[in-house]
Amino acid sequence: MNRRISRKLTAGGIAIGGGEGITVQSMLNVPAADVEGNVRQAKELEEAGCEILRVAIPNQQAVRLIPAIKQEIRIPLVADIHFDYRLALESVAAGIDKIRINPGNIGSDDRVKAVADACRIHGIPIRIGVNSGSLEKEILAKYGGPTAPALCESALYHASLLEQFDFGDIVLSMKSSRVDTMIEAYELAAEQCEYPLHLGVTEAGTERMGMIKSAIGIGSLLQRGIGDTIRVSLTADPVREIAAAFDILKALNLRAGVQMVSCPTCGRTNIDLIGIAHQVEERLSSCQKPITVAVMGCVVNGPGEAREADIGIAGGNGVGLIFKKGEIVRRVPEDQLVDCLMQEIEAL
Repeated sequence: MNRRISRKLTAGGIAIGGGEGITVQSMLNVPAADVEGNVRQAKELEEAGCEILRVAIPNQQAVRLIPAIKQEIRIPLVADIHFDYRLALESVAAGIDKIRINPGNIGSDDRVKAVADACRIHGIPIRIGVNSGSLEKEILAKYGGPTAPALCESALYHASLLEQFDFGDIVLSMKSSRVDTMIEAYELAAEQCEYPLHLGVTEAGTERMGMIKSAIGIGSLLQRGIGDTIRVSLTADPVREIAAAFDILKALNLRAGVQMVSCPTCGRTNIDLIGIAHQVEERLSSCQKPITVAVMGCVVNGPGEAREADIGIAGGNGVGLIFKKGEIVRRVPEDQLVDCLMQEIEAL
């Protein structure tokens, strides 16, 4: 796919935009007053593969989270600021790597300038995060609601507030809980600016529906080459957001790693294919080899249907087959099928 080449910037040493790899983000959801809990969750997210991490800074007391978290993790930390520009300045002083803010809701030009100047001096980018609930009354009136053009116009307006103070290290996001609105908003922004775009469906829902909405919204934009960073927002443990984000990237061949294919079963299936598929998926969860693994339920059609897989298994009537690129390489007892598959994968 042809990627949209956006302006390149860095946050804590991580490149964003400019054709660099797409980074995976998440956000801490522990109450801001619980420093130990936030630190613990930050470490869990980093271990899960999170590459940029955001933390809410709702008040002065929460600024202490920044040094506490940064001392324990190596990935960039983003301060999520609303309304109070002083919290942005104090976050910069505390060593934050990136700021998420809406310049239009922090007050007068001198306040916007103060934040822009502080971030420029310290080499800190700013993400402008617009969503359906943050649109200006004038823009809502103009478009009759939180439409895609309204989201895009609001984001570009906020960017212009920083641009007037010679600040250009900007990332834009225009999230909506409506997938079609979110897709259109990002398409419009991609045409009208060169800023890196952070993709996400806001308020996507619980893990089940949130994954579906995110896969459609984020995935369709990435497939068209739009997007530089992503967050899968779930009403769930944020560690699950990381797994879902990487699955989306791997499905589009934007990240190396195992891709698994498995058949939906039919009347010819004589093994516990559903259970076997879950076993294989679990045991491959930490495998980083760029391979496709097939789990098929029929020895008659399995190797043929999955001939494009690097390696796969099929079983029935007590006998299991291991095949590579559609060619059978081993016959093994059915109860040893998964273990033998893992041995073959380790040897690849």
